[in-house]
Amino acid sequence: MAKEVERKFLVKGDGWRGLAEGVHYRQGYLNSVKERTVRIRTVGDRAVITVKGLTVGVTRMEFEYEIPYDDCVAMLDNLAEKPIIEKTRYKIPMGGFVWEIDEFAGVNEGLVVAEIELPSPETPFEKPDWIGEEVSSDPRYFNNNLVAHPYTTWTK
Repeated sequence: MAKEVERKFLVKGDGWRGLAEGVHYRQGYLNSVKERTVRIRTVGDRAVITVKGLTVGVTRMEFEYEIPYDDCVAMLDNLAEKPIIEKTRYKIPMGGFVWEIDEFAGVNEGLVVAEIELPSPETPFEKPDWIGEEVSSDPRYFNNNLVAHPYTTWTK
């Protein structure tokens, strides 16, 4: 069983741009209840299915498997909850970890978040100057919630 320890932050400024090449993602949810989510996504020319358990603090169970690309596209188009999440992900190695910057498009246009996976919730890490407010515990920023409540519909 895999455990995921992930912290999420808003991104400020453009200091991260140019530090990595972006990869286009399309993702959708076959089940988005908070106790267990089932996500499918294309990652460039690959496809995966991911099952995640309930988040407790910044930790949750996670299982991920590669699936046939064409199957994933068919599930995204015909079975997944709408809208589909579209984003470009940039992976930036820094300080012994990898920051994943997600720049959203479509109904979540304007949202840019950074995630860092850690070996434990207590692991110290250095924040680059383009890292803003932590939103790890704010459910509005969970990808499955961005389907039900897209960023462009939020009251600013």
